[in-house]
Amino acid sequence: MVREELQGMDAGDGERVSHMDSGTGERDPNETYPMTAAPSRATLGRIRDVLARVPSFGDTRWEEVEITPLNSFTNMSYKLTAHGSAYVMRLAGKGTSAYIDRGVEEHNARIATEAGLNAEVLFFDAKEGTMLSRFIEGPHMDKMEFRRDAETPARAALTLKRLHGIARTFRSRFGPFAPIDHYLDLLRALRSPPPDAYFEAKRDAERVLRTLESAPVPLAPCHNDTCPENFVEVGPRVYLIDWEYSGMNDPAWDLADLSVEAGFGPEQDRKMVNAYCGGVAPAGFYERVVLQKAMSDYFWGLWSVVQHTNGNPAAEFLTYATDRFDRCNRLMGSDEFSSCLDAVRSGSVPNW
Repeated sequence: MVREELQGMDAGDGERVSHMDSGTGERDPNETYPMTAAPSRATLGRIRDVLARVPSFGDTRWEEVEITPLNSFTNMSYKLTAHGSAYVMRLAGKGTSAYIDRGVEEHNARIATEAGLNAEVLFFDAKEGTMLSRFIEGPHMDKMEFRRDAETPARAALTLKRLHGIARTFRSRFGPFAPIDHYLDLLRALRSPPPDAYFEAKRDAERVLRTLESAPVPLAPCHNDTCPENFVEVGPRVYLIDWEYSGMNDPAWDLADLSVEAGFGPEQDRKMVNAYCGGVAPAGFYERVVLQKAMSDYFWGLWSVVQHTNGNPAAEFLTYATDRFDRCNRLMGSDEFSSCLDAVRSGSVPNW
């Protein structure tokens, strides 16, 4: 997404969008969205209940815990300061259990932590979607940083290279067509069809899927939500946060999604891809990233329709979805895109 339209993320929360409350499954009417105000009494009670289950907080006096809301759209997140340390409490958003498997998220997030790519996870309740993690003290990458610093695309790409090289298997397979089918099922159940722009994109998107399937690549652990705000820099080290959509996937997806969300032009795309490949990219890799850029807009456009249908008040999601589908259609209708389709179709199975 160019998700800065939807996000004003504070450090420690790079999440995409949110509703939530105190665990009842209903939105707390005293909360504001995005999160900017102090938590309501109900939410404070929920935070206390969770901390009571965290061993390291067992003897902590409540008045010693400083709570600061973090801007978030799909969940409710708070920075907690206690014991001279900072933490992030994430309370899962209303309706997110319909499309996010929290057990998968926990499994993958803990692997990413072991690999030194994620904040330390201290507590996770997969049933409720509640998580307590260390707060990472550092700035998020953002679109302005990519404009200011020509090396930022390379740093982000090398972080993704580390992720894709983890010798562990993430749970779940991110398509994106499998989750798209699930989103469509959700919309059918709610009798809320996507906008016309979705159906305009659908035919060409299915052509892209067939092309990608004709030249399969080895799947790797992927983040799948690589907006700049999910990259946090601490000195020379770069962390990735928010593993809700993580799973095994085509590595080109993570690069493509970053390009779309950061608003890269061709020069930045080349710098990113070449850094990832350790030199000039092998034949077919750059073209595969271009195809996945269209799929990024296609997927997150439909995701935005789901947010709109669920009544998420955080943004004008239907307009945002239409903009995503329109951009997807423009890319898929371009001469460059046709050339990329031909290149991927004619290429051998790559080994990146």
